[in-house]
Amino acid sequence: MSEFLLLSRGRWDADRSPEQIQGAIDAFYAWFGEQAAAGVLRAGSRLGTGCRLVTRERVLDGPFTEAKEIIGGYWFITAGSLDEAARIASRNPCLAFGLSFEIRPLEAERASAFRDGNETPSGRAAAAR
Repeated sequence: MSEFLLLSRGRWDADRSPEQIQGAIDAFYAWFGEQAAAGVLRAGSRLGTGCRLVTRERVLDGPFTEAKEIIGGYWFITAGSLDEAARIASRNPCLAFGLSFEIRPLEAERASAFRDGNETPSGRAAAAR
């Protein structure tokens, strides 16, 4: 079994009432509770609205993404594969109300400039070998 990070993205559908959205939130917490009891999901957190971007030159106020790309929170999925983690996330009741979910595998291995990774420019690690 592997662990995956699930990022909740987007905003609620603008044409939904607060009561409908609250119904989706309540359904989510019930679904999450069942999955957590089964050892499939592990709690993360909602994210606050404040943000800072720290670069080598300065610190900037944020957020810096379009509304559709906003990350509202995160939690963790334990699954046998990325596809299985996606199937689990596809049952989240909030999908029907405008949110989407990005699922990323967690790597236990430390970063290395000699191994391909998210931060390594394409092809650079292979060329360094």
